[in-house]
Amino acid sequence: MHDILQTLGIEADNSGACSGSWIDTRGARLVSVSPRDGSPIGSVRLASADDYETVVARAQAAFESWRMTPAPGRGEIVRQLADQLRSHKEPLGRLVSLETGKVLSEGLGEVQEMIDICDFAVGLSRQLYGLTMHSERAFHRLYEQWHPLGLVGIISAFNFPVAVWSWNAAIAAVCGNMSIWKPSPKTPLTAVAVQHLCNRVMDANGIEGVFGLVIGSNEDVGERMIADRRLPLISATGSCRMGKRVGTVVADRLGRSLLELGGNNALIVMDDADADLALRAVLFGAVGTAGQRCTSTRRLFLQKGIAGRFTERLVEAYGQVRIGDPLDRSTLMGPLIDQDAVDGMMGALRRARDEGAEVLFGGRALDRPGFYVEPTLVRARPDLPLAREETFAPILYVFEFAELDDAL
Repeated sequence: MHDILQTLGIEADNSGACSGSWIDTRGARLVSVSPRDGSPIGSVRLASADDYETVVARAQAAFESWRMTPAPGRGEIVRQLADQLRSHKEPLGRLVSLETGKVLSEGLGEVQEMIDICDFAVGLSRQLYGLTMHSERAFHRLYEQWHPLGLVGIISAFNFPVAVWSWNAAIAAVCGNMSIWKPSPKTPLTAVAVQHLCNRVMDANGIEGVFGLVIGSNEDVGERMIADRRLPLISATGSCRMGKRVGTVVADRLGRSLLELGGNNALIVMDDADADLALRAVLFGAVGTAGQRCTSTRRLFLQKGIAGRFTERLVEAYGQVRIGDPLDRSTLMGPLIDQDAVDGMMGALRRARDEGAEVLFGGRALDRPGFYVEPTLVRARPDLPLAREETFAPILYVFEFAELDDAL
């Protein structure tokens, strides 16, 4: 682990704010604990409200020159960032797995998503087209030209600690915008690592302020960011509860929001389905990332003709899921993010049993270092309250139906 951290510039104790150069933050120390074994990885000194103001002020000053940089020139900077990500894919992917508990293939895959979106943004930098139109007035020409918004606030969640930032920041950068990133307090070190990579590129080009980082509390940073009129766009990823708060506050100041929130996704399997294909889809959808995706499968509706045998096969498949160290390439499901997530899953299962649901497989927290649980299958009725819950854990509720209208 030490080699990974050293390669990425992560120290035992790290600053929590940067805008071109690191700020000497002096807030409380936020310790990042690996869900892999419960051990500390490193710490971050939280940014204060004053630190946030410093980052915003630097971004505002840098915007004046960045917006005037030709878009292909901005694309060249993002191309160089993609090269940094390529050369650091292995250590950064491993850090993602260490800090989130995602299996290594997903940690590496997340960094590949960053590389892919940077490549897309580079192409976009030469395609910021606008319409040209005929005017009704003689000797006049009408044309359309898109201008950057300015400062973009990015709030990311723990389950995709780096990819979500890149989806926003790379596009924003080639369009002439600055980014200010508030990462999840559960995964601060991956954000620090990405900021170091950004700084290497920007320092080599004599640029600063385009990519900013502020790791702080909701009170000092989060609430301040979403209410800040200097940030015309807020892109936030997280729970529906968080999204309602962000959407309300940003709308109140007539700002714009991009919200990617939690879900309660369902799959419907009909009697004539390809059972082998459906089984693989259900298993990955429900168990991948230990059920901690906004796109995780949480409900499974089975038509009666296929329900019995499909459920039996699903129980068998769940019994073969290898749970363990996310850095072990043979592991299929790693741990939950922290003890609160484990407690939340156990609470959801207690409520399910109280409502008369039957646990078909799993349902236990595992007694080992880290935050490991069994993937769980629950048979229930679709009219029960639990069927409407947004459960961020590897719990799959199974329902049977006779006709499609019953499932819908």
